[in-house]
Amino acid sequence: MLTNLDYLDISVIIFYFLIIVWIARWASNSNQKSKGAVDYFLAGKSQTWLVVGASLFASNIGSEIILGVSGAGARGNMPMANFEIIAALVLILFGWVFVPFYLRTGVFTMPEFLEKRYSKACRNYLSVISILAYVITKISLIIFAGALVFETIGIPFWTGAIVTVVATGAYTVMGGLKAVIYTDMVQAFILLLGTTLVTVFGLQAIGGWDEMISILTEAATKEGNPPVQDFFNLWRPGDDTEYPWTGMLFGAPILGVWYWCTDQYIVQRALSAKDINNARKGALFAGYLKLLPVFIFFIPGVIAYALYQKGVITFSLDNADTALPALITTVMPSGIRGLAIAGLLAALMSSLSSAFNSSSTLVTIDFYQQRYPNASEQDLVRFGQIATIVLVIVSLGWIPFMKSLMGGGIFHYLQSVQAYISPPIAAVFLFGLFFKWINARGAIVALWSGFVVGIFRLVSEFMRNEGSLIVEAGSLMDSFLGINFLHFALFLFIFCAGILMMVSKMSSPQPLKDLELVTFQKTTSTGSFKFTSDVILTIVLIGFVLILWTVFSTWGIA
Repeated sequence: MLTNLDYLDISVIIFYFLIIVWIARWASNSNQKSKGAVDYFLAGKSQTWLVVGASLFASNIGSEIILGVSGAGARGNMPMANFEIIAALVLILFGWVFVPFYLRTGVFTMPEFLEKRYSKACRNYLSVISILAYVITKISLIIFAGALVFETIGIPFWTGAIVTVVATGAYTVMGGLKAVIYTDMVQAFILLLGTTLVTVFGLQAIGGWDEMISILTEAATKEGNPPVQDFFNLWRPGDDTEYPWTGMLFGAPILGVWYWCTDQYIVQRALSAKDINNARKGALFAGYLKLLPVFIFFIPGVIAYALYQKGVITFSLDNADTALPALITTVMPSGIRGLAIAGLLAALMSSLSSAFNSSSTLVTIDFYQQRYPNASEQDLVRFGQIATIVLVIVSLGWIPFMKSLMGGGIFHYLQSVQAYISPPIAAVFLFGLFFKWINARGAIVALWSGFVVGIFRLVSEFMRNEGSLIVEAGSLMDSFLGINFLHFALFLFIFCAGILMMVSKMSSPQPLKDLELVTFQKTTSTGSFKFTSDVILTIVLIGFVLILWTVFSTWGIA
């Protein structure tokens, strides 16, 4: 039986599903006319900046992000919100630096681009690692978070997980990327509306902002509760074990470059744009949207914590990722509560459908098409649909292992795993655009060296948490595992960059004619700089980021 949901709430949720089904059916029917690979995997390369930006945001903001960031608010871990703010800056880098290369070369996948810049071996590496990453940091985590949402409203965990997969997979398999990005656009609106209403009604339930601060201040006097400053300060000292400012400022952007600039899951949305201008504007639009989670995801978590202290709502602080669903089902009025739940489901389905489509694109283009170069367009689409189903089954199997790594919550798990696999990929992409002398041998050695070190850290951490690895205090292994995950990302990035450059210098460079489309070229243009709309939007976005950093670093509460 659904907890605290009445017939009006259920009607709103059903209406949401009907809208999504209608949009997905429309997109699927429009794809039936051609059923070509470009239409299925890249939505015909005809999308505007509004669709691209909304899809970038909706694909990123899944239930795991909403529950993770709101859970961080309930724990008093505001530095986690920095990942959202830093993403806005990385999206600027994506739009101005990476997008032109991707659209100019006409690639379908990021591994395909890596082959054009380096070699087939680099392409194969990224294909395998990307699919592995989708299983352990995307598909399984999104399913897990979605099941938590269903569990909160009274549906058993695994039932919710299976319902999540079936409902989302159906329209993704049939409609391809076009179905994904158009449903994303609607889901982004529902998500923003629903979570904004949660913030408004949550503050109303607690008696306003000042009352919330008063409750937090009183709670901070009790042993074990976080100080008030932890709820409103983005920066922590450099020796902080979880989120040191040094790790946030220098380590988090490395994760961001991999995720926002080189990951198929995100980049595929920009590849669907009709031209570079729309792709760049879409990236900037997504950057503005990424500033909102601080207010509509994190703050509701703080509100939930304050209401918990008053005894108004009930959830476990040991599993604070359930704070937002508990807030929704307790304080939201009838109908609006259903809309808020629909917002969570929208986030869940948009991210999951994006992960499905991206993973099937990788498997189809980078493996099946490579093995069967004469395969027809219909064969490619059919194989992509089958690949999606297989990856979903594998992801469901990873969930039990994933739980043992989630001691710090969903969002912490997500970022820490990414910190172990992203640095070598970020280094190879970023430096490869700027320096022509970096070659394929340097790239593949750097990729595999970084992978070995990163996976060693991940596996060792898993074994220690499970109790199968005993680490003596003060030992070298203890020091290795004791490195903060953001500092580890920075060190691994520097390590991989050093290997990339050293090996490249010791071997022959690639022919310059092969690098014209995949590296920056010297220009003889002497034209004056113009303040275009894209430039103005970029400057304003940077200004907003600096304002947020200033406000939430100097704001002290007496």
